[in-house]
Order: sequence, then structure tokens, then C-alpha cells
Amino acid sequence: MKSRFIYLFLVGIVILLGIGSRIDSDMIPPLITQHAGDILWASMVYFGVRFFWVKKNLFWAVGISVMFSFGIEISQLYQSEWINEIRNTTIGSLILGRGFLWIDLLRYVIGILFAYLFDRFVFWKRMCNRKTGSDISE
Repeated sequence: MKSRFIYLFLVGIVILLGIGSRIDSDMIPPLITQHAGDILWASMVYFGVRFFWVKKNLFWAVGISVMFSFGIEISQLYQSEWINEIRNTTIGSLILGRGFLWIDLLRYVIGILFAYLFDRFVFWKRMCNRKTGSDISE
């Protein structure tokens, strides 16, 4: 149960980083502001998947995260008045996006990869060390 709360905490941290990348975007290099939103969004998706399915394999979480993210992006090819009205709201835009871009697929993969690497080599390793009684410094 504790790891579930850690994943929820990570979702919150990633959301705050995403908001921060938008607020003072003129103080952040353009390369970062141009790509950070989608990378962080995909990282949030990964940590959200881990929150709901904490006992599943990490690679399973990567696969579900990629499928979900790609599904959202591909859904942007569908343009209809009812869904565009949803996309024109703040929350609708954040969840569904506005328009399909090929580069977003790459950004999603990068964000999920970063989240997976953090999960695998920081969080997961620490959890495994606690279960075996090993010291983290070993």
C-alpha cells in the first residue's frame, strides 16, 4: 500500500513540474518548454498506471502507458464538434490534447522511458532492498 502512495506522490510531482514549465516558460530554455509538457504528461501516465496496477510488471506498465498515450494522440485525428468542444476546455486540452503531431509520439516514449528508468533504478531498487533487508548503499 505504501508504494501506491509513492506513485500517487510522483504523479503530483510530475503535475507540478508540468505546471511550472508553463508558468515561467520565458525563464526556461525554449527547447525544454517546447518538449517538457508532453514528456511530463507521459511520465505522469506511467506513474498513474503504476498507481493503479502496482503489482504488475514494470514492462507491462510501460506497454500500457505507451498504448494509452498513443491512443490519446491518435484520437486527435478524429475531429468532430462535440469532442473539439471538450478539447477547447482547459481540462479537456490537458487530457485529450488538441491536434495530432508525430513528434508527440516520440515525446511520449521519452517521458515513459524516463519514468520507467526512475522507477526501475531508484524506486524499485529501493523497495527490493527494503524487502531483502539490504542496505541501500550496497
